[in-house]
Amino acid sequence: MTLVEHLEELRRRTIISLAAVVVGTVIGFIWYQSSPPGLMPLGEIIRRPYCNLPAELRADFTGEGECRLLATNPFEMFMLRLKVGALAGLVLSSPVWLLEIWSFITPGLHKNEKRNTLTFVTLAVGLFVAGAALAYFVLDKGLYVLMSIGGEVQVGALSGGSYFNFLLGLIVVFGVSFELPLIVIMLNLAGVLRYEHVKDKRRAIILGLFIFAAFMTPGQDPFSMVALGASMSLLVELAFQVCRVHDKRRGRERPEWMQLDDEVASGPVEPAGPIGTSAVAPGGAFERPGPIARPEPVDKPAPRQSLSGGAFDDIL
Repeated sequence: MTLVEHLEELRRRTIISLAAVVVGTVIGFIWYQSSPPGLMPLGEIIRRPYCNLPAELRADFTGEGECRLLATNPFEMFMLRLKVGALAGLVLSSPVWLLEIWSFITPGLHKNEKRNTLTFVTLAVGLFVAGAALAYFVLDKGLYVLMSIGGEVQVGALSGGSYFNFLLGLIVVFGVSFELPLIVIMLNLAGVLRYEHVKDKRRAIILGLFIFAAFMTPGQDPFSMVALGASMSLLVELAFQVCRVHDKRRGRERPEWMQLDDEVASGPVEPAGPIGTSAVAPGGAFERPGPIARPEPVDKPAPRQSLSGGAFDDIL
């Protein structure tokens, strides 16, 4: 394909992906308040961790004990519904735009590259979903810790926008953090990181992961930090075990001399013998070579006749 054909294909696949996201956003916008039988509305799913708080920790704006988020400007309710619908549309349309990206990239990949890419993309999506699910369940406990601090003086009245941003930030942090073991495995497969580099540094790595969790969690509550740090430590340990098995398998497939550095010799260098001589056993003798066979003489061509005399007569 020419460059123009590639650009046309990219434009077509981009339009299809955007159309799928728009359709998914419309579905999510409707699903925010109205849901099909057997499903919970998106608005109810989002506010459930907040509504699970005890009644004395959240403000009652209806006078009937109903759980409602606070809106501080006229457009906040509409924007919250639009944000939730857009996020739901992005998730609902993910099979379409992922397929379009895959169809655009794979023609330039070999068979093994397609298989490896599909495996890593599947693992990446699965890890992100697992992190997002853990963040949603952690929010229930973490929000209780945050809202109960100073409950004797204040009462929680969260606005819809701030609550959604907090939930979205927690989901993104957990989802992206769960990609760390996949990065470790990729570095190991590329030969950059080996198991022997990290096998004696587990304590420092775990400490670094907990420090990372303390800084990256939006609320900085202890429950969220412990949950993120412990889950990342477990996943990184699983990644280290995968690296250990891969290094052992690669060591069996490669000879020992290929494991040496470029500046290290593969063994002692022995002095070379004299050039042009051959070893003769003691007491042995050289055999006298026989006469060299001379080539037989080649018959010489007959001498040319002179062109004098009758030679001219013959030609005429």
